[in-house]
Amino acid sequence: MTPSSRDPYPDALRAGALLLVVFGHWMATLPRLVDGVLVDTEHLLAAWDAAGWLTWIVQVVPLFVFVSAAVSADSVARRAAQGAQVQWWAGRALGLARPTLTYLGVLTAIAMFSWLSGGHLLAVFERSLTIHLWFLLMLLTVQALLPWSLRLDARLGLGAVAGLVVVAGILDIARAGATSIGALRTLGQLATERPAGIAWLNMLVVWLIPQQLGIAWKRGRFRGPATGAGLLLLGVVWLALAIAAGYPVAMVGVTLAGNNMLPPTLALIGVMWLQVGLVLLCEPLARRVLAGRAPAKAIAVLGALGMPLYLWHKLAELPAAWLGERLGLPIDAGLPGEAGFWLGRAGWIALCLVMVAPLLALVVRFELRRDRDVAATDRRVDVMLGGVALYAGLGAALGLGAWPGAAIGTVAVALASWRLRALR
Repeated sequence: MTPSSRDPYPDALRAGALLLVVFGHWMATLPRLVDGVLVDTEHLLAAWDAAGWLTWIVQVVPLFVFVSAAVSADSVARRAAQGAQVQWWAGRALGLARPTLTYLGVLTAIAMFSWLSGGHLLAVFERSLTIHLWFLLMLLTVQALLPWSLRLDARLGLGAVAGLVVVAGILDIARAGATSIGALRTLGQLATERPAGIAWLNMLVVWLIPQQLGIAWKRGRFRGPATGAGLLLLGVVWLALAIAAGYPVAMVGVTLAGNNMLPPTLALIGVMWLQVGLVLLCEPLARRVLAGRAPAKAIAVLGALGMPLYLWHKLAELPAAWLGERLGLPIDAGLPGEAGFWLGRAGWIALCLVMVAPLLALVVRFELRRDRDVAATDRRVDVMLGGVALYAGLGAALGLGAWPGAAIGTVAVALASWRLRALR
């Protein structure tokens, strides 16, 4: 498929979202050195309270889900009409499993080498090298439900979005134990101070909201800059009310500054309104800018590099830290407000960029030499077994870190890749 045969706007949005996530992860990592030796990393949210507001910009996972649903809606609808939606999901799962297997395999080799050589850097980064795999688990889950989301849209239209928002609100209220109108004034504080309990269902419900919105956008149920401005206003009011009710400001999955992600809360939905509003508001100008051949080609390149960049960008922190440590570079720039902090952040990101470039070159070269046209199975038993293995592998790596999580994940994801293929 040539770049000109695709709608460049959704592709540009996805590429931009991935780049924001990558730079956000690098920005949030604060290396800590003692006597020139890296001993730990700190999260920006732990060092700077105002960083919570920045997460409203870099938390673009809802945008990615929104755009992915819009792009996939027509193909899933055709597959559903042919009874082939299971094979479509198997193809998506296989497309994620193969590059993830490469990443986990390399990470396993690095972990074993570090253990044998007595290296100290892996211990510092061990958990962070797999934490980003949560996104793949969430994306696989909501995409498995795309046919269901399409049916909801066909039957209820935007009412399906409203229904999911209501369910998410009920789950937050149940978590908070709010039994009166007055309790709603402190809903966020009450909810986030208590165990999630039944509100863990929002790990599914809330992430289905941008998917439902993406389908509705694709179907033309809302559009235009005026609607975008209205959604922006809704997002601002929504977030203001959420913060006033005691929800944390930060929109990422850490407990350092409160947690609106594990599970997702009503506050996170406010960011979704902002992002969808910006998509509509910027659409006319963006489409004019993207109409030329040069932007389309650039977006096609970024799209091709999207998955490798997302998978490998955290690993680039390992050689970046090694190089910074060896050369005595100011990768530990202290705290926000101290002299040189932001210059140190820029230097750290530059190091990560320098290190990720050769990684991407090697990975892309390897992937291009493999057979990329591997058909997915349409056998439900194989799809189920492959899916279970893939979830287990990603879960092990996510929960156990580089070691032994990556090793367990490598075996499970290899099994998934094998079961999800049409011919074995």
